[in-house]
Amino acid sequence: MSVFVALVVRLATIVSWLLDIYIWIVIIRAVLSWVRPDPYHPIVRFICNLVDPVTYRISQIIPTRVGMVDLAPLILIVVVQLIRSYLLPTLISVLVGL
Repeated sequence: MSVFVALVVRLATIVSWLLDIYIWIVIIRAVLSWVRPDPYHPIVRFICNLVDPVTYRISQIIPTRVGMVDLAPLILIVVVQLIRSYLLPTLISVLVGL
């Protein structure tokens, strides 16, 4: 059973790292919106394809525009942090308890 527990903990660590990386990608996307880079650059397109669909859905559910500022990236970061801080440890404890 300890091999299963070690596997679950290792997978949780990897998921936590991926969520950290996604938070940084969201921050980079917010900074890119201020700079106006070349929209055809492959890295810019990759970042926009990762973040824009999620922030668009958030904007459909909650009004996120305050003047000229869009709060959807901030809401996305908060949601990802909640998943990382509360949901991931809860899932680990449930799986380890099996």
